[in-house]
Order: sequence, then C-alpha cells, then structure tokens
Amino acid sequence: MGQEAFSLEGKTALITGGGTGIGLGIAKEFINAKAKVIITGRREDVLKNACEALGENAHYVVADLSLLDTIPALVTDIESEFGSINILVNNAGIHLKKWAQETTDEEFLKIIQTNLLSVFALTREVAKGMLERKSGSIILISSMAGLFGIDRVSAYGTSKTALIGLMNNLVTEYSRDNVRINCIAPGWITSDMFLNAINQDQERKQKITNRIALPDFGKPEDIGNAAVYLSSQAGRYVTGVVLPVDGGASVNF
Repeated sequence: MGQEAFSLEGKTALITGGGTGIGLGIAKEFINAKAKVIITGRREDVLKNACEALGENAHYVVADLSLLDTIPALVTDIESEFGSINILVNNAGIHLKKWAQETTDEEFLKIIQTNLLSVFALTREVAKGMLERKSGSIILISSMAGLFGIDRVSAYGTSKTALIGLMNNLVTEYSRDNVRINCIAPGWITSDMFLNAINQDQERKQKITNRIALPDFGKPEDIGNAAVYLSSQAGRYVTGVVLPVDGGASVNF
C-alpha cells in the first residue's frame, strides 16, 4: 500500500481548537498529508495567524462550541462553503486545576459543557452527512486524565473519561455505515503554557518526568501524525480504539 495509504488528499477535515497547541499540530500534519483543513476557535486573530502559517489549504471559522444551539447551523454553513466534512477532530477543550473539594458545581458544569456536551452535539451534526455518505472518520481528543486518576483535575478528568465512553457507544451505531470513531489520549505535550507551568512546580515536573518511559516530552506533531493515521486509508480497519500518545506514561511505573 505504501506512503499513499497515509494521504488525505481530497479530504476535508474540521479541527476544533485548531489555532494553537495540539490542535495546530494536528492541522499542520493534515496539511502535510494534503487535506483541506478548517479550524475553529473563539479568537479570530489566533485562527487567522494559524491559517497564514498553514498555507492556502487552511481556512478558519470563528465559533463558540459551548453554545450548543448554534452547532447545527455552524455545520451547515461550513459544509455549504467548504464541502462535505470527511474528518472531524474534536480537540477543543478547557482545563481546570483545582482540588475536588474546592470545585463548585458551576465550574464542574462548565468543563462538562465544553469538553463533553459540545463534542457530542458537533459529532452528531457532522455524522449526519457521514452516515448518509457511508464514509467518515471522527477523532475525540481524550487525555491521560481519562485513563488514570490525577489529583486536582476531577472535572477535566471526568470529561475526558466520558469521551471514551461516548466513543464506545457510538462505535456500535456508526460502524454499520462505515463511519469510524477513535480516541487519542495525549500524554504530556510541549507548549509554552505547559512548560511555564511545570517549570514553576519542580516537584510535579519530576513526577511527570519519572512517569514517562521515553526520554522526552511529546510534541503537538506527534498527536498530528497519530490523527493522520487514524483518518487515512492506513487506518481503515481501526475503530473504537483509545490510542495513547504518551511516551509510555500510561504503562510505566
């Protein structure tokens, strides 16, 4: 089959939260695989700068996915302008680092609203076209916090664990129409925000470093390459999988 099995030429991908970090890393690798890419986010300046860096096959749409009632029209508008969505990457999410006993109901609900409810709503709307065409790939970005317990992220970890449950159930409904759905669980991936945070907490940095089996942190492009595989012909028989991209952190003790 060769390298062409990893090509996304002729495919249109929608990547939420695609302007920075992991989302931008995924967008870069999709562009390298010759996909047409649409990124979404709330900050137009960030999205515009990202698209300028990504090149002519990248486009952006400003959207707040926590506003669930706007999602059906958003999908309709995107497909009207850019064509059918062949690949959906649910990457957008928010984080909360706080002890469970200090987390309010409102804070917990806000995490669930953005990280779970909006993912379900967008997946449902995009899947309508995929199911009709009997073809499509959906990726949910989970987390190490969705695989094992981590202190001070009870709301975030719950939302990421729930994404795995959502995937398991949608596999039973979508597979008959050749729509695949998988999760990627990133480990500790470098970004300015991450590096600044851990460099201010040396004890936590050492704990993380000890957990990772490989000798360095991951890069956004590592998640991008995994997403290309899952979205391409090379991954055509892969569905219902949680793929840790974590340098061995999920199994290293």
